[in-house]
Amino acid sequence: MYPLVIIIGPTGIGKSGLGLALAQQIGGEIISGDSVQVYKKLDIGSAKPPPEELQLVPHHLIDFLDPAEPFTAAQFKLLATPLIEEIRGRGHFPIIVGGTGLYIRSLLDPYDFSQHGSEEIRLKWKKFADSHGNLLLHEELNKRDPQTAEQLHPNDVLRVTRALEIYELTGKPQSSQRQFKDDQYQPLDPSVLYIGLTAPRSLIYERINQRCVEMLSQGLLEETLALIKDGYPPTLKPLQSIGYRHAIWHLQGLVTQPEMLRLLQRDTRHFAKRQLTWFNRDPRISWYDIQTDFNQLLESVVQACRAQQSRVK
Repeated sequence: MYPLVIIIGPTGIGKSGLGLALAQQIGGEIISGDSVQVYKKLDIGSAKPPPEELQLVPHHLIDFLDPAEPFTAAQFKLLATPLIEEIRGRGHFPIIVGGTGLYIRSLLDPYDFSQHGSEEIRLKWKKFADSHGNLLLHEELNKRDPQTAEQLHPNDVLRVTRALEIYELTGKPQSSQRQFKDDQYQPLDPSVLYIGLTAPRSLIYERINQRCVEMLSQGLLEETLALIKDGYPPTLKPLQSIGYRHAIWHLQGLVTQPEMLRLLQRDTRHFAKRQLTWFNRDPRISWYDIQTDFNQLLESVVQACRAQQSRVK
């Protein structure tokens, strides 16, 4: 059997580069585990691999959805599960590359996505936001669930509304329910190799700062403006992700370009910190330091894949 290889880590650490090199070395196909890279037209802000890299090995669940279409962890699981078996059936290693922790957990642990929400409650809070603004909506969440409120930007109306909805439906803050689930890690299936990339935080932050500068030089503002001109509203969930919402602030005249860059770098660093917190809790991950020479790092991971394959035959 061909093991499922999962490569995770904070944003900007080099997951895509390692995933591509690994796929070329061992005969793999890549499944994107990134919640923004699924969307068409969102290329620069999502750090989507360029077309020439996408052609080197097969890529899946990337660049296939219209930005107006919602996409959830439940949908990711629904699509990724049969994909993994299809790739194995072709005699290839399925390699999931991404930093969206809930996507990975949806495959490894028994997350229940069946709980239905309340359209009535959602509509109530949507009307509240329309009447009173995003900041006051966020403050309402802060009164009920300060831990979740701290993790959500006031302009992320969809997630703020969802957290308020969960509180009303269950009487418990979303943060307490999520923490309960986060503490439950199922034993890793023998057919899974779970790899994490790490580095000293100062190096991660340095890479993030440089990456943000490169995104601007590559045309993040122009890409965002093109999306808006195509009729996609700035409040759309993908356009409220890191990078795009910062570009929108500048395009709307709310911040200067230098201030936009500063905020983008700051918020991306905060996001990476949250990713590290999420992944560091998971005892099943085998960590690799990116300070290692890349060829040595790649060879170590290749050997781990081969060893895992021999164990699950």
